[in-house]
Amino acid sequence: MSAVGFLLLLLCLSLSPPVSLSITEAEALLTFKKSLTNTGKLSSWKENSRPCEDKWEGVFCEEGKPIILRLHLTKMDLSGVVDINALSQIKNLKTLSLSNNSFSGPLPTFNQLAGLRALYISSNKFSGLIPGDYFAGTTLRRVWLSDNEFSGNIPESLGKLASLTALHLERNKFTGLIPDISQKSLTELDMSGNQLVGEIPVSMERFGADAFKGNTGICGKIVGIDCKKLQNGKGGNVATTIGVMIGIVVIMVLLLLVTTMMKSKNKDDDFSVLRRESVMEDVVEVRVQGNSMKGGGGSTRSVASQNGVGGSSKKAGDHSSHKKGGSEHGSKKGSQHGKNSNAGIGDLIVINNEKGPFGLADLMKAAAEVLGNGGLGSAYKAVMANGVSVVVKRIRDMSKLDKEEFDVAIRHIGNLRHKNILTPLAYHYRKEEKLVVSEYISKGSLLYVLHGDRGTCHAELNWPTRLKIIKGIASGLQYLYAEFSSYDLPHGNLKSSNVLITDNYEPLLSDYAFIKMVSINQAAQGMFAYKAPEALENQPITPKADVYCLGIIILEILTGKFPSQYLNAGKGGTDVIQWVRSAIEEKKEGEFLDPEIVSSYEDSLPSMIELLHVGAACTESDLDKRPSMDDAIARIERIQG
Repeated sequence: MSAVGFLLLLLCLSLSPPVSLSITEAEALLTFKKSLTNTGKLSSWKENSRPCEDKWEGVFCEEGKPIILRLHLTKMDLSGVVDINALSQIKNLKTLSLSNNSFSGPLPTFNQLAGLRALYISSNKFSGLIPGDYFAGTTLRRVWLSDNEFSGNIPESLGKLASLTALHLERNKFTGLIPDISQKSLTELDMSGNQLVGEIPVSMERFGADAFKGNTGICGKIVGIDCKKLQNGKGGNVATTIGVMIGIVVIMVLLLLVTTMMKSKNKDDDFSVLRRESVMEDVVEVRVQGNSMKGGGGSTRSVASQNGVGGSSKKAGDHSSHKKGGSEHGSKKGSQHGKNSNAGIGDLIVINNEKGPFGLADLMKAAAEVLGNGGLGSAYKAVMANGVSVVVKRIRDMSKLDKEEFDVAIRHIGNLRHKNILTPLAYHYRKEEKLVVSEYISKGSLLYVLHGDRGTCHAELNWPTRLKIIKGIASGLQYLYAEFSSYDLPHGNLKSSNVLITDNYEPLLSDYAFIKMVSINQAAQGMFAYKAPEALENQPITPKADVYCLGIIILEILTGKFPSQYLNAGKGGTDVIQWVRSAIEEKKEGEFLDPEIVSSYEDSLPSMIELLHVGAACTESDLDKRPSMDDAIARIERIQG
């Protein structure tokens, strides 16, 4: 062959299209499955079937299209090798969640998945160093690496992710200095429970001390440790190390003493009756016996919990004169049943130790306050002897699951950790009713802050604060949708009375993920998602009912109006959906916004109107026009203050 001919051949080859080695997304998922072990929960992943159309477990697709967007493979006991090459064949993959499985070894090359926006691999056994440039060039916005065994320095490339909104690195073994990760887009940061040292960058102080707690070698203004004194202290690092060791020993001794005291106290307390009064059904009563009580004869106490919607705030004890027999009635009943009544009572099961150890004894001896009734049950508040205030939701007819199944479901909820999620502390199980105990949030619900107090709280509800609340709600929902991706309704009861507000106006979602614990009838009567138009028309319920509820909250926050949709009778309040729809049709959105946010932030009016349109889209009665939760959250995240 002549030189000219050879060159022409090379030119033709270079211009020819490459041979395609790509495989279908179904084949890619099956290849990925083969790299895993213990895949029993992926039994729906079968050859000759289609992931989107046949609804493969954990596979979520674009609405009405065979395009895979998310893989949520959480709590499936999976292990083995993560086949990145197979996953890279899923071209539109935006979210990958492998949390709460048994994967181990070095961090796989998730950074090769082009277009990935969210990575959740918490609560596995991944370990080792992560290269400093690992995240360079990725498009990640939400990164959850918590509760693994990663070591070495935190990758500096995390600080270069332009659109990063959430970063969770807590409870690993990261060491070294804290890198500057302070993008304006970042709203969630947790580096607690590692082995970091040095000064907290000033640019990261906005995340608060809790984001860095448990790192004994750090210093800075927000943790109250002077870095100069720490560095110039006598003996330097040796003194610091000795001090830490002494502190650990002291803490261990104190814990031992507390444990001993608790055991001794528990031996003195005998709770023989936990029952429902026949007349005053809002009060849970317990007969307390034992020589720890004055007189030794026992007494009757009631406990209370919290519900954001109205209700009374009378002391539970104020009702005693209306009860048949009062505590004498309880004493008689206790003596009749004896040991048999104990058999069906059970104990208070603590599923979250963040507020310290406590038991049924502490709860039942607490001063109590009845706060009202909600869709799923009665609500109470109790202040325990250790000063911790808790709320107790008493839920009747939650009999869909037996005791073991209920324990699994409620512990899943108890394991949640997110700054916009109120995680329960404990529960008490009886067949006829359940008690769910959570931390009491003193500022109250969003409903109360918006409509019940026109004083200081409402005055502080400026535009930045309201946007912060909405974005916090969206962030909490995104976390719930990752954790409960298999649920028809990951939340199910989203309304402003179930959004609690902390002192710094951070929203906390409550009353979520009960859909698998209650009957269809109870859900339809007590859960707000069942007020979505499709539910009222007896159509199948879908996650878009949660989107509808999110839309109501957005419109409520922006207009400052109490939604008539919250009222069973339909009388009172404002039909915020129709009200805003009229505003959009007349192109007068600015006139329908709460004047208190418009007057001081006129420059932000376009952002307010944009968010109002998101709320209107979320409340569309036509499901095809209503966005998915992912799309709604993405639109909220893009809005700037």
